[in-house]
Amino acid sequence: MASANYSISTPSFLPSHKQGNLNGAGRKIDQLQIAQKMRQSNRRFAIRANAKDIAFDQRSRAAMQAGIDKLADVVGLTLGPRGRNVVLDEYGSPKVVNDGVTIARAIELPDAMENAGAALIREVASRTNDSAGDGTTTASVLAREIIKLGLLSVTSGANPVALKKGIDKTVLGLVEELGKRARPVKGRDDIKAIASISAGNDDVIGTMIADAIDKVGPDGVLSIESSSSFETTVDVEEGMEIDRGYVSPQFVTNPEKLLVEFENARVLVTDQKISSIKDIISLLEQTAQLRAPLLIIAEDITGEALATLVVNKLRGIINVAAIKAPGFGERRKALLQDIAIVTGAEYLASDMGLRVENATVEQLGTARKITISKDSTTIIADSATKDEIQSRIAQIKKELSETDSVYDTEKLAERIAKLSGGIAVIKVGAATETELEDRKLRIEDAKNATFAAIEEGIVPGGGAAFVHLSMLVSAIKDKLEDADERLGADIIQKALVAPASLIAQNAGVEGEVVVEKVKESEWDMGYNAMTDTYENLVESGVIDPAKVTRCGLQNAASVAGMVLTTQAIVVEKAKPKARVGGAPQGLTV
Repeated sequence: MASANYSISTPSFLPSHKQGNLNGAGRKIDQLQIAQKMRQSNRRFAIRANAKDIAFDQRSRAAMQAGIDKLADVVGLTLGPRGRNVVLDEYGSPKVVNDGVTIARAIELPDAMENAGAALIREVASRTNDSAGDGTTTASVLAREIIKLGLLSVTSGANPVALKKGIDKTVLGLVEELGKRARPVKGRDDIKAIASISAGNDDVIGTMIADAIDKVGPDGVLSIESSSSFETTVDVEEGMEIDRGYVSPQFVTNPEKLLVEFENARVLVTDQKISSIKDIISLLEQTAQLRAPLLIIAEDITGEALATLVVNKLRGIINVAAIKAPGFGERRKALLQDIAIVTGAEYLASDMGLRVENATVEQLGTARKITISKDSTTIIADSATKDEIQSRIAQIKKELSETDSVYDTEKLAERIAKLSGGIAVIKVGAATETELEDRKLRIEDAKNATFAAIEEGIVPGGGAAFVHLSMLVSAIKDKLEDADERLGADIIQKALVAPASLIAQNAGVEGEVVVEKVKESEWDMGYNAMTDTYENLVESGVIDPAKVTRCGLQNAASVAGMVLTTQAIVVEKAKPKARVGGAPQGLTV
């Protein structure tokens, strides 16, 4: 068989004998001739932008307002306990949804200028969903109302910059007042009420969320997954779970389930690689005398060190298992520190000069129960380390409050849940794929609303909190001196009643009549659209998280302020569609 030689070729910049002079000894290239050739062969590339359509003043504002109205009208249909669903014709089977942000993200308008306006409402919904997890429909309706009233004032000659200042100052004052009037969540009934309202008055979902919070606590994590059955269930995973399994199946103690199960075990936590016998022989001898199982968590365990562990385990000299450290980079160090705190171990970090070969049993942690499968490990902590765990959770919560990254937020929340020993998995079941998607979105909203309520407290629901806040605007307005800023306060005062009015309209009742009656009542009183009665909403369980109300108001005012100070809009010009040619003559079609 003939052999072939492969070599990697690299581009050569040597000119031919006609193009340049080569020095036989040094093989030097005449730089001048190369420069001349490069100039000759240099090709110019022209980048041409597509044509733009530009609109000014009233035309730009009217186009954006039309897009905002179209999107807000569709999203507004879902508001309140008697709100309707919207069908989204997406790839595959159509979705029937009741979730404001999902509907907003699905809408693309054919007119570019109108679509720019719709994109601003999408921004309000997305920001509110990211910060509070719920209240996206309310925020969209508020934004539309502030923009509509604001543009009327701007068209009438008001100064848009002063209007924006007035809106911002009013919202700031209302947020402070909202914080004072919100009351903390008291027990299971409040959690159930919040979750039920957010899920579209679904008491089953409310009970399920309340059960899950009972089991995992306010610091726990609720995970939502699809179920293979028709039923929706809640499974709680106790202890700290690590997404790493045993490095060798020889460590298995339960052959039927292929699990390693330890009780009252010792734990070694390090970020170093263990490959030599001398690294662990001293520690193994000390642990064997204690007659306690040993779990080793290290960056990697290989070679003769792994062989030593397996042989000693099979001979029954010591009950031992090893797993690789979870995570990567800086996150790995943080997770190992978390494990060390949970077990009460000393974290043997290489950058601190702590070597595994010098480790003693006093530096090992303890765990009441350890279960290791081929791809995960669960550690249930000893009760003696509770105080250290709480201080660690407080530290991570501080980090969580300072980060603005969605990824970091998720990972920090996971760490808090693992430390507090609570992860509840809600497995959502439904008869059809369409119903499954709708139920998952409702449960997601209910989960987010519940944690938002635990964080900042609750206020009356049904848009009543906004109506009562509108009655407080007059006091804020009196402190403003500029006439246009006072006009901005008036805009907020009028816009705040829009959610309550729309909830009433969706229930088939005159919205303005409902708003006037709510204005005359106390803070806790409002209109219950489900029962068509005026009552104490807090006592009857019609409540909203204060955080959702706050974020909706702030995000709506923020985007509205940007729209009011806009004077022109630039969009890509629509290209005329190419004419389709007729059928060739002489052919039968």
